[in-house]
Amino acid sequence: MKRAQAGYEELLHELDLRKRRVSDFLRAGRYEEHFRPEHVREAVLSYIWAGGKSLRPAVLLLACSAVGGNEDHGLPAAAAIEVYHTWTLVHDDIIDRDSMRRGLPTVHAQFAQRAKEELGLQGTEAEHYGTSLAILTGDAQQAWSVALMCELAKNGFTAPETLISILQMLYWDVQNTLIEGETLDIQYSNRSFESLDDAVIADMLWKKTGVLYRFAGAAGAMIGLNVPSNDHPLVKAISEFASRCGTAFQLQDDILGVVGDESQLGKPVGSDFREGKRTTIVFYALKRASAKQKAHLLSILGNKSASQSDVVEAIHLLQTLGGIEETHALARSYVTSALHQLKVLPWTRSRDLLEQWAYYLVDRKL
Repeated sequence: MKRAQAGYEELLHELDLRKRRVSDFLRAGRYEEHFRPEHVREAVLSYIWAGGKSLRPAVLLLACSAVGGNEDHGLPAAAAIEVYHTWTLVHDDIIDRDSMRRGLPTVHAQFAQRAKEELGLQGTEAEHYGTSLAILTGDAQQAWSVALMCELAKNGFTAPETLISILQMLYWDVQNTLIEGETLDIQYSNRSFESLDDAVIADMLWKKTGVLYRFAGAAGAMIGLNVPSNDHPLVKAISEFASRCGTAFQLQDDILGVVGDESQLGKPVGSDFREGKRTTIVFYALKRASAKQKAHLLSILGNKSASQSDVVEAIHLLQTLGGIEETHALARSYVTSALHQLKVLPWTRSRDLLEQWAYYLVDRKL
């Protein structure tokens, strides 16, 4: 399955084109004028202008064209899903107590510091301001994503019934599943690995990540076909493809969080381990660990005061015990099963790009 990185040059070019289209769409709309006061405006735009991978918008647009639709018609929804995904990151950073995102301070960390510098707040009051602003930022971004979705019907290319179905799917099914996944992630961090297994962990990861990819595939196909139901065979095929790829994406993200390049990731390597995240990497490593190795790993896992040398040693153990290798094999299995879903689609350039994207998810280094 593995391809040389050079083999993805065409794909990365196509992804970048769609990323820029979404960015241009968001900038051209002068949406920033709606966010007040200044701190809220800057916080809402912070991650968006910093730029991420924008994979979910790209999947939506490619799904749209893969069923014969016009990607221009799906552009408001692609922009909406980028904004929607961003609010989950802002809130996730609060929950995970992360201080860095995309190489920059997280929203809550940035505005805690600015509360000290600009408002004269100190200590817990400054931290509370940063957290409060980050919560409000996520709320504003959710509202923005709704407004962007509504442009689907305003442009006349998408039937109101299709728009309503897409919105209901996002704000009823997807959002509640995301919240469930995030809650389980928190709960599992306080449970022993003996009470979990790889299927339970993978299901939690799907609820945190895969469900939004599934939505991107479904929404793109529904817009391309202009149908209000996600039961259409082509919609079901693409949404299931994107769903399984979403889990593979998160598994690879977990791997990169352990062995990735910190300068490329934009956040500290090993932070998830220090936070005590239950990943398949740790699960598989513990299965093979001796009693001494297991005790050592568990003494560092979730230990926020663990030294960097302790974390480096734990990462070495995760590699030695095969946790990373087995997790990568699991990610590849999700991609293999996902690719079968695309067989019902006629061959198009967009379908080919979706296939390349699936392979890329488990080969990427950032």
